Amino acid sequence: MTPSTDPLSLLKATFGFDTFRPGQEQVIQTLLEGRSASAIFPTGSGKSLCYQLPALLLPGLTLVVSPLLALMKDQIDSLQARGIAAERLDSSLDEETYRRVTQDIRGGQLKLLFVAPERLGNERFLNLIHGLPISLLAVDEAHCISSWGHNFRPDYLKLANAAKELKVERVLALTATATPQVSEDMARAFDIAECDIVNTGFHRPNLELRITSCRDAERAALLEQRLRERPAGSTIIYVSLQRHAEEVADRLVQAGFDAKAYHAGMKSEQRVATQDAFMNGEVPIICATIAFGMGVDKSDIRYVYHYHMAKGYESYMQEIGRAGRDGQLSICELFACADDCTALENFVYGDTPDPDSITSIVTELLGSDDEIDIAITDLSRRHDIRQLVVNTLLTRLELMGIIRAEGHYYGNIRFAPIGSSAEILAQYPDNQAAFIRKIFSCGTKARKWISLDIDKAIAHTGQQRSVILRAIDSLQHKGLAELQLAGYRQRFRRLEQDVDIPALCQQLASTFSQHERMEISRIESMLSYAQHGSCLTAKLLDYFGESIDPCGHCGICLGDQPAQLPTRQHASIESYDLSHFTALVEQNSNALARPRQQARFLCGLNSPAVSATRGLRGNQQFGSCAKVAFADVLEARSET
Repeated sequence: MTPSTDPLSLLKATFGFDTFRPGQEQVIQTLLEGRSASAIFPTGSGKSLCYQLPALLLPGLTLVVSPLLALMKDQIDSLQARGIAAERLDSSLDEETYRRVTQDIRGGQLKLLFVAPERLGNERFLNLIHGLPISLLAVDEAHCISSWGHNFRPDYLKLANAAKELKVERVLALTATATPQVSEDMARAFDIAECDIVNTGFHRPNLELRITSCRDAERAALLEQRLRERPAGSTIIYVSLQRHAEEVADRLVQAGFDAKAYHAGMKSEQRVATQDAFMNGEVPIICATIAFGMGVDKSDIRYVYHYHMAKGYESYMQEIGRAGRDGQLSICELFACADDCTALENFVYGDTPDPDSITSIVTELLGSDDEIDIAITDLSRRHDIRQLVVNTLLTRLELMGIIRAEGHYYGNIRFAPIGSSAEILAQYPDNQAAFIRKIFSCGTKARKWISLDIDKAIAHTGQQRSVILRAIDSLQHKGLAELQLAGYRQRFRRLEQDVDIPALCQQLASTFSQHERMEISRIESMLSYAQHGSCLTAKLLDYFGESIDPCGHCGICLGDQPAQLPTRQHASIESYDLSHFTALVEQNSNALARPRQQARFLCGLNSPAVSATRGLRGNQQFGSCAKVAFADVLEARSET
C-alpha cells in the first residue's frame, strides 16, 4: 500500500494516533477487504474509528446510523476539525443548513453522513440518496436490532432490508452491550460471518465496582457522605425519574455542591447548556436520568453513582461504561434498595398493551382494504398504545408476512415561494418550468404559504409522487422556496388475505407478554447481582459471555461484605382511598375505560390517551399508587 492508502499511516496523519487499539485494525481490514463486520467493544474503546478511517479509504459515501444526536454532533465537530467532509441530517437543522447538506450529498462531496435509523424510512431521504454509491453502512447501537436486546427498536429491524435496497457494499454493526444471543442476531441480520465478529471483551480494569445496600430514606445522606469523603471529580448520578433528577440536584446544591439536573423533560436549549457545562468542567456533578450520557464523550468521569437500581445488566454496563475512559481509576457505586424494583417493574407492565387494544388495532389494520394508509400518531392515540409499541406491532406483522411496507410520505406539504413565480420559473429550463407551473396551480394559496394537494397534483401532472416531491425539493435546494412537511403517514399492503384475526391477536399478545417477562427478569437479575457474594466484575462479565478470574479491584475483592438488602416493602392498594376515582373514570371514558388504563394512570405511567386528555395528567390522582405493585392495582381495578 502507498502511504495515502495505508490505514496505519492515515491513523497517524489524520487522527493523531501511533497505534490501533485492540480490535480496531482487524475490523478496518475486514471492511477494506469488502466484507461486513461486527465490532463489540467496551464503551470508550474506539468503535467510531472503525468506520471513520475506512470512510476515507473507500470511494463512496459512508452512512452512519445512530439514535444518538449528541454523538452525531460531537463526532461531526471533531471530524470537521480534522478537515473531513462529514455532516448530519436531522430535524434540528435550520433551512439553510439543511439545503447546504443536501446539496453536498447530491454533489458527492461528503465522506460521512450521520442519520437516525428512522430516516431510512423517510421518502424524501430515500429519493435524495437513491443511486448514490454507498460504500459502508455503519450501524451504531446495533444491539437494538435484537428482540433479545435491552433496547429493542423496530426501526432497526428494517435497516438490513434498507442496506440491500440501497445496494450498500458492506455493513459495520457496532455495540458495547451484546450478549452472545444478541451478537448472533446482529450477525444474522447483516449477513456477517462468524470470523468477522470482533469482540474484544468488556473488562475495564480501571473501574472499581461497589454496591452498598440502603433503605430509601438513607440514600440522600449516603450520597452526600460519598461526595464529601472522596476526592472531587466529574460525577454522574443516575436516577429513575425526571423529578428525582431535580430533587437530588436541589438537595446537593443546598448541601453546598455544584450540581445540575438533566432529563428529557427539560427544554432542548437547557439540556444542551447543562451538558456543555459538564463537558467543559464548569459543573462537576450531573444528576440525570438515562437520557444523559448516550454519545457523550468525556474521558475524565471519575464517579458514576446509581442512586436507584439499574433496570438490568445491559443498562448498568452502558452507564458505568461512561466512567474512566482515560484509563484512570474510577469508582462506580450502586445504592441497592429493593424497593426501587416496584417502580422499575411498573414501567415494564405499563408498556405492555392489553389484549383488547391489540385486537382493536389489528382489526382496524386488517379489516380494511388491501391498501393500508395510516398515521402512527393517530393509531397510538385512538388505541392508547405508545408509538414505539405500535411500530413494534407493525414490524411484527411485516416479519410474519402479513403486511408489507410500501413507503412513507407526508400528507401535508406547504411551500412559501421566495420571489415571484416568474423569477422562480426563470431558474429552470422550459420543460421543467412548465412542470413547476402545473404544481403551483394545484396549490391553495394563503398570504405566504401554498398548501399542496399531492393527489390533485398527481392527477393534474400525470407524474408519480416521487417526481413531484423531487420538484418541490429542488425549489428548496435552489433557495427558491421554504418548505414545511407535516402529517407523516405510512403505507402498507396486505399480503395475506386469510388471516385468523383472533389467533393472530393472541399470538401478538403472547409476544408482548414474553417481552414483558424478559424485562422483569432483567430487573430481578440486577437485584440478585446487588447481593452477589463474590467478584462483582466477574459476575457482570459472565452475563456477556466473558469469563475472568476474580478482578482484584471491585468492592468484594477489596474486602467489602456482600450487600444484604432490607426486605422489599410493598405498599398495599387497600391503604389508598380511591373513592373519587370512579367519577374521574366516568368523566374520561376514552382514556380510562379499561382496567389496564386505570392501573397505568394510578401508578403514574403516562399513556397517549392520558396525554391527549386536557388536565388529566395533572390530576392529583395521577401516580397516587406509584408505590403499589402494578399487578395489585390492575387486579383491584379488574374487580370493580
